[in-house]
Amino acid sequence: MDSLEQEGNGTVDALPPPPPVPENVVPIKVDVEQAPPVPVKPKITRVPIARRGLATKGQKIPILTNHFKVNVTSTEGHFFHYSVALFYEDGRPVDGKGIGRKVLDRVHETYDTELAGKDFAYDGEKSLFTVGALPRNKLEFTVVLEDISSNRNNGNCSPANGHGSPNGNDRKRARRPYQSKTFKVEISFAAKIPMQAIALALRGQESENSQEALRVLDIILRQHAAKQGCLLVRQSFFHNEPRNFADVGGGVLGCRGFHSSFRTTQGGLSLNIDVSTTMIIQPGPVVDFLIANQNVKDPFSIDWAKAKRTLKNLRVKTSPANTEYKITGLSEKPCREQTFSLKQKSGKDDDGEGQTMEVTVYDYFVNYRHIELRYSEDLPCINVGKPKRPTYFPLELCSLVSLQRYTKSLSTLQRASLVEKSRQKPQERMKVLSDALKINNYDAEPMLRSCGISISSNFTQVEGRVLQAPRLKVGNGEDFFPRNGRWNFNNKKLVDPTKIERWAVVNFSARCDIRALIRDLTKCGDMKGIHIDAPFDVFEENPQNRRAPPLVRVEKMFEDIQSKLPGAPQFLLCLLPERKNSALYGPWKRKNLADYGIVTQCIAPIRVNDQYLTNVLLKINAKLGGLNSMLAVEHSPSIPMVSKSPTIILGMDVSHGSPGQSDIPSIAAVVSSRQWPSISRYRASVRTQSPKVEMIDSLFKKASDTEDQGIIRESLLDFYVSSGKRKPDQIIIFRDGVSESQFNQVLNIELDQINEACKFLDEKWCPKFVVIIAQKNHHTKFFQPGSPDNVPPGTVIDNRVCHPKNNDFYMCAHAGMIGTTRPTHYHVLLDEVGFSADDLQELVHSLSYVYQRSTTAISVVAPVCYAHLAATQVGQFIKFEDMSETSSGHGGVTSAGAVPVPQLPRLQENVSSSMFFC
Repeated sequence: MDSLEQEGNGTVDALPPPPPVPENVVPIKVDVEQAPPVPVKPKITRVPIARRGLATKGQKIPILTNHFKVNVTSTEGHFFHYSVALFYEDGRPVDGKGIGRKVLDRVHETYDTELAGKDFAYDGEKSLFTVGALPRNKLEFTVVLEDISSNRNNGNCSPANGHGSPNGNDRKRARRPYQSKTFKVEISFAAKIPMQAIALALRGQESENSQEALRVLDIILRQHAAKQGCLLVRQSFFHNEPRNFADVGGGVLGCRGFHSSFRTTQGGLSLNIDVSTTMIIQPGPVVDFLIANQNVKDPFSIDWAKAKRTLKNLRVKTSPANTEYKITGLSEKPCREQTFSLKQKSGKDDDGEGQTMEVTVYDYFVNYRHIELRYSEDLPCINVGKPKRPTYFPLELCSLVSLQRYTKSLSTLQRASLVEKSRQKPQERMKVLSDALKINNYDAEPMLRSCGISISSNFTQVEGRVLQAPRLKVGNGEDFFPRNGRWNFNNKKLVDPTKIERWAVVNFSARCDIRALIRDLTKCGDMKGIHIDAPFDVFEENPQNRRAPPLVRVEKMFEDIQSKLPGAPQFLLCLLPERKNSALYGPWKRKNLADYGIVTQCIAPIRVNDQYLTNVLLKINAKLGGLNSMLAVEHSPSIPMVSKSPTIILGMDVSHGSPGQSDIPSIAAVVSSRQWPSISRYRASVRTQSPKVEMIDSLFKKASDTEDQGIIRESLLDFYVSSGKRKPDQIIIFRDGVSESQFNQVLNIELDQINEACKFLDEKWCPKFVVIIAQKNHHTKFFQPGSPDNVPPGTVIDNRVCHPKNNDFYMCAHAGMIGTTRPTHYHVLLDEVGFSADDLQELVHSLSYVYQRSTTAISVVAPVCYAHLAATQVGQFIKFEDMSETSSGHGGVTSAGAVPVPQLPRLQENVSSSMFFC
């Protein structure tokens, strides 16, 4: 390849440069074989639109944000990017993670002159960056690392003598150079990145170079943290500081650290610093971790098959030598029975080989090493060796190293505990962030200094605007304005109440006074305008079925219902014995919605009061086709741009299994509005797709020339039928959960599919699109200066900390009651309708007030929230967890698409357009 490039360069020199290609032109590939070419219209790649102007509505308030201004003085120089390759002495490439930083630190110490005294930023893998060039384009170094045992055990440094446990000589041997290791390092020039790219990005001219230049700055911060011994997780870092650990149960700790990243904003370059939490394994004795993890009383109750899966690949330190290893497994037999071959110090056998004798691990440690073992003799040993060459240690000599990530999903209880222990009031968070900036002392970082970068220690001040809450309509023609993002139904009737007729109660062994429950529910419904007939019957679970598997319990219950009811009921109220995570929930919902088309509401009647019953009735009313409250502008219809011509609103989201589960299908949900001009009524379609795939692949699925089995067709047909045979002229899409790097895919892949679904229904139909991304997991937070409270609901920010060019804004529509409010970051990627900035922000704000399940404004538009709910509920129809026992929970990713994805059952016609997810 090199020689080709050089030849090319030599010949091009003589010619004048070609004319510049206009920005929106995509070159067409020439095909030599073809007959005379038919002119092809180049497909234009859509890019996010630019901001058209700032909004002005709302009451202005000053706000502080966790962006810290960055001054860049040198913009003339270049970052040089080098590729790094690491090899062992025998030429094998180094594959283990975690060793790279040690090796390159040693290179930096040893070869300072060859590197011309330059500092570098290394990403821990294959890239290294310097300010200005290194002396040569290709450099090779050899370094020796002593005592490499803690390099996550990459093989040649186990204490085993070939057949098992460390022998009597191991302490002597540890002092020999055997433990040291030689590495070859090749550093070769890859690219040159002008620092000026950062200045251009701040003027809105983003490029490959500007993203790379910012990546270099982020890598400098990561390296800064790595040198302090932090655990690095993408752009967050965590110190080994026990006071930042919070026990959430099950041997898992929440570890508090910091996120930091450089961002280009309207106000210049800023450093965004935020508090971040990751989950780690409880450090300390392995046995204590297992007891906590399995919630058992003592080591003798531990399930060892499960323990083996949990421990695999975790790192332990062994006493008394304090050496670090990676766990590869457990011994088959307990410590006092597990044997290995011990080499004898003296004497050779007939073949001149060293004599060996079989010794148990217990005997070896107690009698040869004189280490007292209190409880390990009847427990398995920890294996840190290779499959063919095990190395065993008794359990009690092993301690888990700190800062090891836990990647399985948390249980409901763990999650609740984590939220409670990690939340911080706004002022507490501000103090922690100010301290973090002082502790990190970035001004002393040599790499940042050589780029001429200094970071302010003050929170950036921005101007916020507080939008007025939209007026809501309830029953009896009553209107009101919510106060502080909240309202209630005391002495109010619902705007469109339903009737609950043919219905019954089903009780899965929950302890409850059912007669009283029905009486109170009926009375409460009456006050809200919902007429509730007496239930047909109460079906109590047969006590003999209580111990049966969930699927069987649901089947038996349905047999009972079918034998006693004359026809299918309209509604079933289901009482569950557990408040959260009931194993009955998924099978019960599937049976009702997919098999029979019955609307159902599950409750766990623990603390039943008036407020609880009202909340349950709000859900039931929405599921049965009623409406609890609506926007006054929907009623009159006077929503700018939306009420004038038929408009469908879509909410799209994909939910994935937890990071440790690589083979659980991802679930895509699309909710769509119906009965235009309403924007409060929705339906949902849900599909599975390949694990960890973020783009929705079933929006348009052409099965034949006349058949499209995609999601969008369902939504459009339902809109047409429910909106008086009108096709939508405008399609407003809210897409959740995609990062900035995927915006172009949403605009060019997903939007194309939606467009194709429209054209498939009617070739001549050209609706106008609006595409808005809603992001919740970013790290920008807002604070009220001098106030302990969160920012008021309705706060919107579109200046100083937003994108230099693109159309984005932050909104806190809800009242943050606990912790610090997390704003939603909305990115308007496309707007063919031509909303004004004020009208669009007003629409987004209003859509936070149409959520039927609660009497509060919510933090993100309702269609996105409904998409989450639909994906979660339908996802429970199939228990995917059983599939995932194979993946060890430490991120063993299989190739996407290799596993056939199980399809979800379809909902019955009569409930498929209901708000079953409410």
